[in-house]
Amino acid sequence: MNISITLATTQRILAQLRHDHRTISMIVGVPTLLMILLRYVFDAPALFDRIGPLLLGIFPFVIMFLVTSVATLRERTSGTLERLMTMPTGKLDLLLGYALAFSLVALLQVGVVLTIALTWLGLDLNGSLWSLVVSALLCSVLGVALGLFSSAFARTEFQAVQLMPAFVLPQLLLCGLFIPRDQMVGWLEATSNVLPLSYTVDAMKEVTVSADVTGNLVRDMVVIAGCVLLALVLGAATLRRRTP
Repeated sequence: MNISITLATTQRILAQLRHDHRTISMIVGVPTLLMILLRYVFDAPALFDRIGPLLLGIFPFVIMFLVTSVATLRERTSGTLERLMTMPTGKLDLLLGYALAFSLVALLQVGVVLTIALTWLGLDLNGSLWSLVVSALLCSVLGVALGLFSSAFARTEFQAVQLMPAFVLPQLLLCGLFIPRDQMVGWLEATSNVLPLSYTVDAMKEVTVSADVTGNLVRDMVVIAGCVLLALVLGAATLRRRTP
């Protein structure tokens, strides 16, 4: 690993994003709009207090997965990645640079969405605010890591978008958002136990019921962080210089 290369990659991606107003609007605006719609579609504060924190993690996860996978693929198809890899640059250095850049953007995303939810939308949080912030940020970073990994399997931006149902939708159905995982049939529960989004939902649920940093919360955060690292390592192993 080369820290200077990683930081240079991060700086380059952030500079590009700073001039890409549409992407920034999507990253920050879409989850914010979805939270606002959720609040007023149900128009039930008690229900919003229960499911709002869960979706504070899921919405950023989905958006960051989509944006990261498309942006990384664009780097490859434009030849930028090929030029970078002719230099003494490791694959993991590049992916860590991308991950750090998009994680910083994810921090902005989570901050904006959470501020609006707690103020304008009146979200009543029973647990620790900092635990909620860390959990939501980990959800966003997980979306970044999986987006980087999935981009290796696409040749066009359209294919990158098509990968979202394969990587995201099964996790949404099995993560415990719609029905508790322990109420699923055995093979579905076993499947949900190996899906990273299940642990993000568990972490967000834990934050809503306890103001303390519990052992379950720490376990969920460690699992999510481990999945992020695994996705980055697998992404580096499957990273190609350009799309054929």
